[in-house]
Amino acid sequence: MQPILLKNGRIIDPVNGIDMVGNLLLHLAKCAQINPSSLPEGTREIDLTGKWVVPGLIDIHVHLREPGEEYKETIESGAQAAAAGGFTAVACMPNTKPVLDSAQMIEAVLSKAQKAACRVYPVGAISSHGQGSTLANMGEMFAAGAVAFTDDGLPVSDSQLMRRAMEYAGNYGVPIISHSEEIGLSRHGSMNEGPMSTRMGIIGIPHAAEEIMVYRDLALAELTGQHVHLAHISTKESVSLIRRAKANGCPVSAETAPHYFSLTEKAVGKYDTYAKMNPPLRMDYDVEAIKEGLQDGTLDVIASDHAPHSDLEKELEFDRAANGIIGLETSLSLALQLVRSNCIDEKKLVELMSSNPAKALGLPGGSLTVGNMADVTVIDPLRQYTYQRDEVVSRSKNSPFLGWNLTGKAVLTIVGGKVTYEDL
Repeated sequence: MQPILLKNGRIIDPVNGIDMVGNLLLHLAKCAQINPSSLPEGTREIDLTGKWVVPGLIDIHVHLREPGEEYKETIESGAQAAAAGGFTAVACMPNTKPVLDSAQMIEAVLSKAQKAACRVYPVGAISSHGQGSTLANMGEMFAAGAVAFTDDGLPVSDSQLMRRAMEYAGNYGVPIISHSEEIGLSRHGSMNEGPMSTRMGIIGIPHAAEEIMVYRDLALAELTGQHVHLAHISTKESVSLIRRAKANGCPVSAETAPHYFSLTEKAVGKYDTYAKMNPPLRMDYDVEAIKEGLQDGTLDVIASDHAPHSDLEKELEFDRAANGIIGLETSLSLALQLVRSNCIDEKKLVELMSSNPAKALGLPGGSLTVGNMADVTVIDPLRQYTYQRDEVVSRSKNSPFLGWNLTGKAVLTIVGGKVTYEDL
């Protein structure tokens, strides 16, 4: 593998306390040296003046749709979209068809991912078939390579089952990922509940549908002493609950998605099904609370919740359309807006999208420590572009950000010392 010297870039590595302009040598698939005095023969030198060199971005909430819905996305196409978005690793959710609820299914994903453009870490199901009634064989899935467990897409309504899942996962040192939704309150709902849903004649989903389950799973984490990771947080009160639990020592981490700090329920105002998701887009005050949670460390991770759907599933009446949007290719650009608005700084951005995701699921990566694998993302913070449908790498195109003028993007993605995406 050809050695690579990333020259004159701003190297930002919060884990090692590095923020400097310098040169990073990648050699033998490792981060070899910062500011080397000599270079191996045949080194490719890339001038990155004005760009940032950061640990490879990690997205721990992605739906790759394979097996079962390859017309929406495959492991290969999803990994290519990830690389284009600057991600060197993703964790894929188990609600495929069939569900990833056995060692054989975990092994099948890992086998398919061997030639993918990024590292793929499968997450196993908590319950058999994702039906929420009996525990899946978590031990076998962990041994096969599962890095966490969740029934994402659906909540685990049985509290005793959730408690046992946390206890079993704790035995293996991996977290339970909570899809926090009280289904009795959210059933039949299609958008945020409030005056706007009333005016539009659409059944709403109240904030409490999320907050009740956030509270329950925080209580179960305290009861069991085991790590729970709360997915796609969207409401002000959820942020407050997590903040209070962390202050009390609860073993919890939490994520939000770019759409929850970039959009409000107003985005669905013209019955735009590309803005339909679960949990739904919320209110202005929720967006501000999400930003505050990212600032003060209440929310640890920005994850895309990349959820591909075909046009057939989106171009329907609003209440019949599928939930979810793609996000791998826009997450970084939307998060960079937080930096430009002084909500967070560059170091915090890297923590939220690289080092903290690695820590939350116990994954390798998240730093440029010499000797670590050479997973690197290069960001041009000033690159301007329009996010256009015909340039989307993902197999699906369901994004409310199509047509947006965005600033800042990944221009070079390197996995294990190999370039997987380049747009210098």
